[in-house]
Amino acid sequence: MPHRPRVLVASFVAAVLLVAGCGPEAEQTPGDCFAGAPAFLDAVQAAPGVVLLEGGTPISDCLTKDQPAGDLNEVGQALIVAATKLNGEARKRPAGSAAIELGYLLGAADAGAAGTGGVHTDLIRRLNSAARFSRGGDVLGAEFERAFGAGYAAARESG
Repeated sequence: MPHRPRVLVASFVAAVLLVAGCGPEAEQTPGDCFAGAPAFLDAVQAAPGVVLLEGGTPISDCLTKDQPAGDLNEVGQALIVAATKLNGEARKRPAGSAAIELGYLLGAADAGAAGTGGVHTDLIRRLNSAARFSRGGDVLGAEFERAFGAGYAAARESG
């Protein structure tokens, strides 16, 4: 009888390890993604060409499947700050590079969120709001839409 509790404990530990080992592993958020809004703003200056964060990470890789809430919050906040800044610049010059960069940022985020089972739905909604904000609800115009669309399409191809 004295061995029975040890056998039960050993069986329980083995079962926990087995279950833990069989579950899906969450993808790690690349370290480059935690450099803040300035890193995203610097990277998108290359749009509509190849856009990579300083360490070589595509922006789309910053949104991972089963992303931990803390990672999602930190990366999401930086993306929203970057989108808000680019929106302000794009409202001043709707056909300028900021609109292309903004489109790229949104396209890359959409590409990254595409296979994550809805984890990033709220972030994408907030990014779209930041990207399309206009004082008084004015339409941003055809020039903005063309530039934004060019950046967005480039990101969906190369992310």
